[in-house]
Amino acid sequence: MSIAACGIDFGTSNSTAAVHTPDGPRLIALEDGRPTLPSAVFFNLDEERQTYGRAAIAEYLEGYEGRLMRSMKSLLGSGLMEAGTEIGGRLLPFRALVGDFIGTIKHRTEAACGHACDAVVVGRPVRFVDEDDAADRLAQDTLEQIVRGLGFAEVSFQFEPIAAAHAYEQDITREELVLIVDIGGGTSDFSLVRLSPERRALADRSADLLGNTGVHIGGTDFDKRLSLACVMPELGLGDTLRNGAPIPNSVYYLLATWHTINQAYQGKVWSGFQEIARNLAEPRRFERLLNVIRKQAGHQLAMQVEAGKIDLSAADLSTLALDEAEDGLRIALKRGEFEAAIAGEIERIGVAAETCLAQAGVAPSRIDTLFFTGGSSAVPALRQGLAQRFPAARAVEGDLYGSVGCGLAVVAGQRYG
Repeated sequence: MSIAACGIDFGTSNSTAAVHTPDGPRLIALEDGRPTLPSAVFFNLDEERQTYGRAAIAEYLEGYEGRLMRSMKSLLGSGLMEAGTEIGGRLLPFRALVGDFIGTIKHRTEAACGHACDAVVVGRPVRFVDEDDAADRLAQDTLEQIVRGLGFAEVSFQFEPIAAAHAYEQDITREELVLIVDIGGGTSDFSLVRLSPERRALADRSADLLGNTGVHIGGTDFDKRLSLACVMPELGLGDTLRNGAPIPNSVYYLLATWHTINQAYQGKVWSGFQEIARNLAEPRRFERLLNVIRKQAGHQLAMQVEAGKIDLSAADLSTLALDEAEDGLRIALKRGEFEAAIAGEIERIGVAAETCLAQAGVAPSRIDTLFFTGGSSAVPALRQGLAQRFPAARAVEGDLYGSVGCGLAVVAGQRYG
C-alpha cells in the first residue's frame, strides 16, 4: 500500500512515527519491534559510527569511548541551538544532530511502509519557550528548516495535545468536553476540545478547539528536581569549604540536566574541581562527584535517577545503585521526598491547566474527561493535583507514548490524503 504522508512526534525523551491507513492510525515499529525510539544518539568513537535510541544507550552503558546526547528537543529555541558539541576532535552543529535523528525516523518509517513519505505533520508543544514569543517562533522555524532539509515536500505542524485529541476521538461514542493533558519529557501541554463521533471526520476543527496552553516543564524537570534533592547531596552538594563557604553548585545543575551533562566534562570545569578538592572540609562526598566526572558517567547517573522516578510512580520507595560514584553506594528514594521536590512544578502545571479553561470561559465543573498522555503524566502527584482542580472529570489514560504520534497520522491523512 502506498503511503505518502506520515506523522512524526519528535519528543524530548522518546519519539514515534505513525501513518494513517483505512483501518485507522498505525504506529511504526522504529526499533526492535517497538514503536518508541528513545531520543538519544551515541557517537561511538571506537567504531567510528553513530547509533540511535536503545542501541545508543546500550553502547554508552557498555563502555565504548564516545559521546551520548539526549533531550535534543530542549535545544530548540535556545541559544545553544546555533552552537555545537565536540565529538572526536570535530565540532558537530546541533542542527545536524537533530537532523540526523529525525532523518533516522524518516528512513525507518519509509522502510516499514515500503514507500517514500513526501509529506509530514510534525508535533510541537504549545510552547517551546515560555513567555518569549520570538524564541518560540524561532524554535518551530528551526525545526521546519531541519525537517524540510530531509526531503519532505510538504511539512506542517500540529500541537501535540491536539494530536492526542484526534487519537482519543477515534474511539468515543458520544460528545465530550475533554481537557487533553500531555505531559512529556520537556513540556506540559493542555488543549480544551469538544470531541464527538460526528465531528472526527471534519478537516476544519477550529470551532472545537476552545483553549490551548503550555508550560516548559516536563519529566526531565522532575528528574532534575529529584536528583538535586536526593542524589546530588550524596555527591557533595551543600557541603562546605574549609572557610565555611558552600561548594559552587553549578556543576551539580549541569549533571542534573539532561542536555547540559556533557558540559561537566570540559577541561576548565575539571580545573575548578581540583581547586575545590584542595579546600574541602570533608572530601568524601565530593570524591564521588569526581569519580562520576572521571568516568564521564553523568548520563548513567541521570538514567538511574530517571529509573527511580519511574519506580516512584508505582511504589513508595526506590533504591538507586550508584556504583559509578562509589562502589556499593546505595541511595533510598522516597515518594514523599520526590513529591516535595517537584511541588513547585506541579503547581505551575496545574495553573497552566486552569488557564486553558479560563481562555474559553469554561468552569472546571463542565469538564467531562481528563485525557492523559505523555510518559510523565503517570506521576501520581500530578494526577492527584489535577483531580483536585477538576473533581467532576473522569480520568482516561491513553497510550502514554503513542497517542500523539497516532493523532499526527490522523491529521496527516486529513491534510494530505
